[in-house]
Amino acid sequence: MRRELSISIGQHSDKGRKPTNQDFHGALIPAEPLLGSKGIAVVLADGISSSEVSRVASESSVKGFLTDYYCTSDSWSVKTSAHRVLAATNSWLHSQTRRSYDPHDKDRGYVCTFSAIVIKSTTAHLFHVGDSRIYRVAGLALEQLTNDHRIVVSSQQSYLSRALGINPQIEIDYQALKVETGDVFVLATDGVYEHISARGILDAVKATSDLDAAARRIVENAFENGSPDNLTIQIVRIDALPDSKASEAFAQVSELPPPPLPEARTVLDGYRIIREIHASHRSHIYLAVDTETDERVALKIPSIDLRDDAAYLKRFMMEEWAARRINSPFVLKPCLQSRKRNFLYVVTEFVDGQTLSQWMRDNPKPDLETVRGLTEQIGKGLRAFHRKEMLHQDLRPDNIMIDKTGTVKIIDFGSTRIAGVAESAPLKLQSDILGTVQYTAPEYFLGERGSAASDIFSLGAITYQMLTGRLPYGARMAQTRSKSQQRKLKFSSALDDNSEIPAWMDGVLEKAVHPDPLKRYADVSEFIHDLRHPDERWLKASAKPLIERNPLLFWKALSLGLGLIVIVLLFLLRRRWS
Repeated sequence: MRRELSISIGQHSDKGRKPTNQDFHGALIPAEPLLGSKGIAVVLADGISSSEVSRVASESSVKGFLTDYYCTSDSWSVKTSAHRVLAATNSWLHSQTRRSYDPHDKDRGYVCTFSAIVIKSTTAHLFHVGDSRIYRVAGLALEQLTNDHRIVVSSQQSYLSRALGINPQIEIDYQALKVETGDVFVLATDGVYEHISARGILDAVKATSDLDAAARRIVENAFENGSPDNLTIQIVRIDALPDSKASEAFAQVSELPPPPLPEARTVLDGYRIIREIHASHRSHIYLAVDTETDERVALKIPSIDLRDDAAYLKRFMMEEWAARRINSPFVLKPCLQSRKRNFLYVVTEFVDGQTLSQWMRDNPKPDLETVRGLTEQIGKGLRAFHRKEMLHQDLRPDNIMIDKTGTVKIIDFGSTRIAGVAESAPLKLQSDILGTVQYTAPEYFLGERGSAASDIFSLGAITYQMLTGRLPYGARMAQTRSKSQQRKLKFSSALDDNSEIPAWMDGVLEKAVHPDPLKRYADVSEFIHDLRHPDERWLKASAKPLIERNPLLFWKALSLGLGLIVIVLLFLLRRRWS
C-alpha cells in the first residue's frame, strides 16, 4: 500500500503582556489529491507592535495563503504558487496602508512578518520575510534556517528592513530542503525565541510526544523569562513520507485497463469508432462519434507495444490532466467525460485538417507572411504552456495540426514536463529525452533540464524549416554529447540564391536556435516580435558585405561573374581573329 505524507503539529499562541495578540498562525493538511499536488502548509505571521491594524495584516496573510495557495494551478511549482500568492497579499496590504488615515507612516500600516513551510512529497519549501524564524532540530542543536530581516541601530532601537506590506513589491527568501521521517521544524516569533534558549526549546520538544503541550511549555517559559511581546510557536514533526518511487497521486498508473484496439463501428464507452486516424509505436488515434451528442472526437489509446511500461502509462495519463489546465485556441482541447469510463484512453476535440509536416510537403515554398502567421499561432500555444509552468518538450511538425480554417493546434502532451509534478517525480522521468531528436534542444543531449528556451529552440527550428525546407544544423545536433562539440556547430544560413526572406531575419533565426540556451530568446513573445520588427543589430548585420553574411553565396556569385567575363573575352577574341 502506498504511503502518504503525514505530519504531527503542535501550536500555541498567547498575547503575553500585550493588550492584544497581533500574531496569527495556521496550518492546513488537505486530503488527496491536494495532499499530493500541493502538500501541507504551516504558516506564521507577526504584526508590528507600533501599528493598531497589524493584527489585520497578520491574520489576512495567513488566511489568504492557506486559501489561495491551494487554488493555484496544480501545474505550478510550490515556489511559483507561493510567490504569486504572497505578491498579491503584499500588494493588498500595501494598498490598504495607502488608503488609511496615515498613508505615509509605515510603522502604523498593514505590515507583518511572514514565515511558512510547505511540505510536498519529500521536500520542505521555506518562505520567509521579516524576523519571525524557522528552525530545524538537528541532533542536539537547533539550526536556524531563516535570516532576520531586521536592521539594528542600537541596543535600544531596531527596525524591520523587509516585511509584508511595507513596499509595493516584496522579496521573499526561499529555500528547499529534503526531509526525512522524524525531522522536526519549529516556527517562532521574536517574543518566543528572544526569551528562551535553544536548549530550552529542544528540551521541551524532546520531553513529550504531545507537541501541543511542548508548544505551551515553551511559550510559558518565554513569558516567565520576561518576554514583553506576543508569543507564538509551531512545532512540526514528519511522521511519514510518500513512497520514494511514487509520484503525485494523480500520476499513478490507473487501475483501468487499456482497451483492445477497436474495429470500425465498435462502441467504446459510448464512443462509436469511425476509423483509425494515426498509429505509431506510442499510440493509436481513432476518429469517433459521441453517441449522446453526435459530436466528432479523437480517441487516443495506449500503444500495444508499451502497455507494460509503467513510465509510459504515467505520461499517457498526464496528457489529459495537462490539457485540462491549458485554455488556448492554439492547443488541443480535451473533451469532458460525462459517462463512466471502463478503459484507459484520452478523448479530445477532432481537428479536421492536416499536420504541419504534410502542409510543408504540400507547400515547399511558402511566402514569408504565411510562415510568420503560423509561427505566431504556434508561439501563442507555447506561451499557454509556459504560463502554467509546462514545457511541451516534443514540439515538431507532426505534433502541430492545421485545421480547415488555417488555425494551428499543438497536440500530443506525452512528453510535457509539468513543474508541479516534476518536483516529486522520479529523476529518471525528468532526465529522459522524450522528444524527437531533430527538433530537440541541445541541452537535453547533455542531460540538462529544459526551460522555456528549449521549446523556443524547437519553434525556431520549425520556422527555419518552413522557410528553407531543411534544418539549421541538419543531423549534427543530435550527435553532440558535450558543450565543446556544440560550440563547434555552425549555423547554416537561411539565405540562398533563391531566398526571398530579408537578410536581417537570418540573425533572428540564428538566435532562436543557438546551441547555448542562455543566448536564445528567453520568451516566445520576443522571438515572435523580432520576426516582424528587426532589431538594429540584425539590420547592421544584414548590411555587412555578402562575403561575411553568406560566403557560399558570395563565391557562387563571384564564380558566375568570372564565368561571364571569360565567355565575353572568348567572344571578343573570336571576333578579332575572324
